[in-house]
Amino acid sequence: MNAIAPARQTDIVRENGQRSVFCGLTGIVWLHRRIQDAFFLVVGSRTCAHLLQSAAGVMIFAEPRFATAIIEERDLAGRADPEDELDRVVERLLERRPDIRLLFLVGSCPSEVIKLDLSRASARLSRRFAPAVRVLDYSGSGIETTFTEGEDRCLEALVPTLPQDDAPALLVVGVLADVVEAQFRRLFEALGIERVRFLPASRAHEMPAIGAGTRILCAQPFLHNTVQALQRRGGVPVAAPFPLGAEGTTLWVAAAAAAFGIPPERVRAVCEAGEARARTALAAHRSALQGKTVFLFPDSQLELPLARFLQRELGMVAVEIGTPFLHRGALAAELALLPPGSSVVEGQHVDRQLDRCRAARPDITVCGLGLANPLEAEGLTTKWSIELLFSPIQGYEQAADLAALFTRPLDRRTRLAV
Repeated sequence: MNAIAPARQTDIVRENGQRSVFCGLTGIVWLHRRIQDAFFLVVGSRTCAHLLQSAAGVMIFAEPRFATAIIEERDLAGRADPEDELDRVVERLLERRPDIRLLFLVGSCPSEVIKLDLSRASARLSRRFAPAVRVLDYSGSGIETTFTEGEDRCLEALVPTLPQDDAPALLVVGVLADVVEAQFRRLFEALGIERVRFLPASRAHEMPAIGAGTRILCAQPFLHNTVQALQRRGGVPVAAPFPLGAEGTTLWVAAAAAAFGIPPERVRAVCEAGEARARTALAAHRSALQGKTVFLFPDSQLELPLARFLQRELGMVAVEIGTPFLHRGALAAELALLPPGSSVVEGQHVDRQLDRCRAARPDITVCGLGLANPLEAEGLTTKWSIELLFSPIQGYEQAADLAALFTRPLDRRTRLAV
């Protein structure tokens, strides 16, 4: 098990300018899969509906647990009361879907433009349909946000509803695939941490408690507001790198163990088999990626832990590490693990970053969908950053799957070039 080294010199530059990102509505795609009796009702435009339909890949005859209440021209013109319209939509929805136990009203750019007060609507509807259905609200607007912030705002909305319990417990925060949650639960139980909870839970009535004895361990680096809300409820955050790759997973688990007074020897005994499997599985990918260059555009807020994994475990060289926001407290452990002299850019000026990317001609570029196709047309190999949220990538057993997300595009480019 490797200790976290003291922070080393990293060049951090702040840029502001034109951006190219998805909005927070995108998070509904993985949130609705996680909370199985929740429904996400976006109050927005047809553009919002098309975005969700495209991002989720839902076929026309499917019945997903999200939808869009379309704001029509008469709503914008003030010829109809949008609150009355919303009440009617919710009533029809709950009549049709009696399995819903948690309903999120999700704000969008259009609903914010017309100043529709979804917090008041959610409180009113929650009183009306209690106790069968709880109604909460959050903003998925793309105004000054990036797409992973949708998850942060959703979980932040859940925090005030969590029960109070001051007994010692570990709370893992962030959406994880069921298989990843099961793997982590087994690791923590093997360490002797008896009370392990996950936020969000898979069912509305199973949401975890929070209190003074709770230690908060983030599985994702973009949950700043959620962690602050949990701290106000008494929880104590645990500083750690994020569980990407063999090294990151071990350090993440070790940080949780230290918070509960579990000795390093016990951590090594529990983690060594999984870490060894992960490093063996990564060996073939390392041989393909060693020395390759990568340019990370600011998009998902996963860029720093991803750059650490690609460089330290796969031998890649990060030309530039862009991130939409840099919460230095949450990412201090990741910054300490980056190679000296790493170039980190916070914020986005897409034209300048495109110029630097074109000049560098990296072997692979991690970026959003809006940039990927143009860059591919210019001969650059790309990886969609949103795919990192749709795929199970955390933990030992998924380390090779994460690496494969980068070897496959390079392999495809090689095959097409023959």
